[in-house]
This record gives sequence, C-alpha cells and structure tokens, in this order.
Amino acid sequence: MIYFSVHADVRLPQLVSSGMVLQRDARINIWGWANADEKVNVTFRGSYHTIADKDGRWKIVLPAMKAGGPYIMEIKAANNIVLNDILIGDVWFCSGQSNMVLPMDRVKEKYPNEIASANYPQIRNFFIKTEADVTKIHDDLLPGKWIKADPESVLNFGAVSWFFAQKLYQKYHVPIGIINSSVGGTPIQAWISENGLKANVFYSHRAAWFHDPHYMDSVTKVQPEPVNPANTPKYDKGLNGNITWFDTAYVPHNWHHFWLPGYWADQGIKNLNGVVWFRKEVILPAGVEKQQAKLLFGRMIDADQTYVNGTLVGNITYQYPPRRYNVPVGLLKPGKNIIVVRLTNFAGKGGFVPDKAYNLKIGTQVIDLRGDWLYQVGQVFLPTDKKASPVFTAQNEATGLYNAMVAPAINYTIKGMLWYQGESNADKPAGYGELLTALVTNWRQQWQQGNLPFIYAQLPNFNEVQYLPTESNWALIREGQLKALSQPNTGMAITIDAGEWNDIHPLDKKDVGERLARAAEHIAYGEKGVVASGPIFQSALVQGNNIAISFKNIGEGLIAHDGDELEQFAIAGANKKFIWAKAKIEGDKVIVWSDEVPNPLYVRYAWADNPEEANLYNKEGLPASPFRTDNP
Repeated sequence: MIYFSVHADVRLPQLVSSGMVLQRDARINIWGWANADEKVNVTFRGSYHTIADKDGRWKIVLPAMKAGGPYIMEIKAANNIVLNDILIGDVWFCSGQSNMVLPMDRVKEKYPNEIASANYPQIRNFFIKTEADVTKIHDDLLPGKWIKADPESVLNFGAVSWFFAQKLYQKYHVPIGIINSSVGGTPIQAWISENGLKANVFYSHRAAWFHDPHYMDSVTKVQPEPVNPANTPKYDKGLNGNITWFDTAYVPHNWHHFWLPGYWADQGIKNLNGVVWFRKEVILPAGVEKQQAKLLFGRMIDADQTYVNGTLVGNITYQYPPRRYNVPVGLLKPGKNIIVVRLTNFAGKGGFVPDKAYNLKIGTQVIDLRGDWLYQVGQVFLPTDKKASPVFTAQNEATGLYNAMVAPAINYTIKGMLWYQGESNADKPAGYGELLTALVTNWRQQWQQGNLPFIYAQLPNFNEVQYLPTESNWALIREGQLKALSQPNTGMAITIDAGEWNDIHPLDKKDVGERLARAAEHIAYGEKGVVASGPIFQSALVQGNNIAISFKNIGEGLIAHDGDELEQFAIAGANKKFIWAKAKIEGDKVIVWSDEVPNPLYVRYAWADNPEEANLYNKEGLPASPFRTDNP
C-alpha cells in the first residue's frame, strides 16, 4: 500500500511581501506557516534556516542591518517564494480612527503641489483593511500590499502619516515604511488586547463575556428594527408628482427662500428629520458647454443627491465627505442652468455646513453659489416604534480591532508607533488617560522591543466657540492625552490650532504630520536640540493675588502668537467659578491674575472644545497644550 502525504505550500503573512520596508539597526523577524516539522530556508543577505513546529508555524530572526536596498529575499520549503524590491529603513505602525486614515485624496485641493511632487519611491505604505473580531486573535491580516509613493498612489496614503513620513525622509534620507491600521469612528478600547485591559474593571469584564457563545449569540443575532413604511422615498413629494422636482421642466410653486450655507433649523424648519429640496438658477456665459466643470459643494448633513440641469452628478450617503462632483462636458449651457439638491437628514440639524466652499468651477472661472436659494420640504420622517434590542459592532468593542488589525502585525519589527484617536471617546472622556496609558503599555509588551517610541496627536479644536469659561469633554480627552506623557519615550503633537469648528475631519494634516515628525526626531532619533512640542504645563505657584505658571518645552522662549495679549486663561478661587483672567509672559513663566479674584487658587488654559483664541506658543511656532490646575 502506498501512502501519499499532502504538503501545504509555505505561506507568508501579508506584511512580509514584495516592496516591504524592514526595520534597520534591529533584529528582523521573518515568519510564516509550512508543514509541521518542515525545514524552511530564508536567503536574504545571508542564509538562514529553521524547522516549523507541530502546528506549522516558523520564525527566523535576521541580524540587524543598515539602511539600504533594494534587495531580494527567497524563502524555500515545499515551494519557493521570491520577494523583490525590499528596502531597509524605518517602519512606523500608525493607528487610530478617521483622522489617521483620512487619505490625501480628501485634502488634495489644499495640497496640490505636495501631491504633484510626491515622487518618493522609498516611502511605502501598507494599508491594513478593516476587520474586527472580539472572539479570537487572528494569525494574519486581510490581503494588502506595500505601495510606493508617487503623485497617483499618494492619494490613498493617510494624509497625517504621509506628511510625517515625508518629513522624516527629507531629514534622514532612509526608506520609510508606513503600516496604517486605522478605522474611522472607533474607540480606544477596541485597539487594546484583553490582557491589556485587565486593570479596567468594566472593559475586562466585557471582554470576558465575548468568550461565552451564548452571550455572543444573543448580541449578534438580533432582529432588525422595524422600518416605518412612511420613511421611504416613495413618500417624497419631490419624486412622486407628475414631474420630479429635479427635472428642468419643473416650475417651483410656493417654495421658500433659504440662505446657503446654513442649517434649515435656523431658517424656518424646526425639528424636521426628512427630505428637503433646494434649487438655484445660475446664469452662465457662452462657451461653458465645451468645458469640464466641477461642483465643489462643501459638506451636507446628511445624504444628498445633487442634480445639474436634471442630471444626477453625484450623491453621498453620509455627512462627512466633502462634495466634489464632476459635471460632464456638455451638461452646462449658456444662459440659465438649474442646480437642485435633494438633502436627507436623519437626526439633528440638517443643511449645509457653514464656512465651507460652495462654488462651481469651470476652467479657471469660479462661480460662488452661496446666497439665496429656494427650498421645499419633500418628506417628513415619522417616528418609528422601535423595539429595544442589543446593538453590537465588533469594531466598537473592547479588543475587537486589536485582535484582527494589531495582533497579526506584532512580529513585524518597527521603529515606533503613531496614534491619532480620541474623538469617539469624547462622549465619555473620564478614564481616557488611563486607557491611552494601557494601550501604550500593551503594545510595547506585545511587540517586545522595549519602550518603543509612541508619538500621538492631541485632539484639535472642534465645535462652536464658547465665549465664557466652560466645561468641555474634548478638553478632558486632551488632558488624558497630556497625562500619558508621563510614560517614558512618548511624544505629543499639540494641534489646537489645526482644527475646524465645523468639521471633525479638519484639512490641515500637514501641520499635524510634521509636528508628529518633530516629536519623533526628538524621541525616536535622539535629536536633543529639537524642541519636541509646544509648551507643556509643569507647575503653578500661587503668589498673593496671582499665579505663576511654569512650562516645559519653551524652546527659545514663550510668545503670544499674534502679538496681542494672551487669551484663553481663566482663573478661580476656592469656589472654582472660573472667569477670564489677565495673563502676561515674564521670562519662562506666565503670570495670571484677575482683580475680581483676590485669592486665586486655580488656572485653566484653552479649556474648551474649541479654544479659538488660544495664543500661547513657543518661538518655534508650536502652540501650548491646554491644561488645568484644578484637576480633582
């Protein structure tokens, strides 16, 4: 009798592939899967071999190597694998939520020159596809590949990580690898392992529940919520009359005036979730029918279908992406043109986000579309009797993203970690600092490379400006981020001047990326002469009727950025009722006082969601971090 043995081909993880960047000056792990007890040979600037274990797992540790390349790697077992175009340089694991993953394509109007000149074949990006699992740790990532930076491919690089990598490459001239593992709208606890959450009673207990099949069955097999049939498009008057409201032949009757941009709740439509139609006639000159045009239409809340002369030119189903719709050649015409927007809002204030660009670009001509429009309500959504049911999304649960998007990468040797997250925890900011510290500790333990540099962005300014001292969830998140600097080998980019009041995805990603790079130069590359960030609160000393504040990271000195008086300092006595204070720079300190508080005890600076006028900087042009001295 003849027995045939079945051989599985040797297999590599997704990260170990052609075009990869390996970490210089550190031992390099190459790993994968083969047959049990099979010999695996790796040839890469030398020859190495190992034997797969009984489960077919194997790993070879290559010695530290200097920056260079490109090189070829060959792996031999039952089959042969050849990897090409391998570089040795610095590898950064970049993670967080949407502002880390937001691509250069979203900011291309702001940075056209940077995109056009992005010819950096030694900067490479590996984008990890979204996958979440709370029940088990994954061996590997979803399929992906290393991509070289050029003007076309860079559009898919995360903007923050791109500017970070470019800054480092321009200074050190070594290959830079970016592993971007980020998912929009996700909380920090989803990125921490079960072991890393042990000190957190709530999340450790919750993670333990995920091992119970009965519990998982109860939360993942819920019935969908009932849908009120009156909340469907067939009830929209604009779509179901004798003629649709986007048709050029439609004549509006009893429509109302609307000043765009703005929210309809502020212009006569209160408490309406539903569909509102907007319409404007635009007179255009001869020749437009021969030109390509683009409709740049800010941001809308929530979903839109946008028509030009009766033709749908674009639609987006949620509020965050900017509307940038191409208008085909020939659709515009000399004389009267009609633009119609069917806008659907599901909750909150629907409308057009202010302080954004709303225009029609035809060649070099830009036509401003802000101003007087007409509107009519097409549909009012009715309340639906919703049966209470569990809601479970693995990517929002403790361990869910760690298991599938971090754990499979921990064998890959890296230079350090980059983190930009916090927005999704702002509704419950208490304890964020402890979670961030837990994440830093957890990832360092998993990578087993000691106190790897951990560099992160503090949340930028966002939301409406408050003109009196106030409490703030975003300030509490920033405070938690500030406290995490107590961990060794950490750095923080302060970004309270890089946000936008009306956009949780601000466009200024270059300042953020380059400030993260500055922190990395100091923390990861040992540049002692580099000022790592803006001023950081160090201590407060009550001196009679004033309080003297001392800072770290003052660089060449403290300044009021705009040359005016210092703003956004508040002061309080024992009652902790804060009022705006006077403040002045004296040497390396800021003296804070108010005639209305003769016995001050506490100071706050930039303590708001959007501390718009905060202007304490160092002379290197970096803003000071928000802080408070009354922290319980």
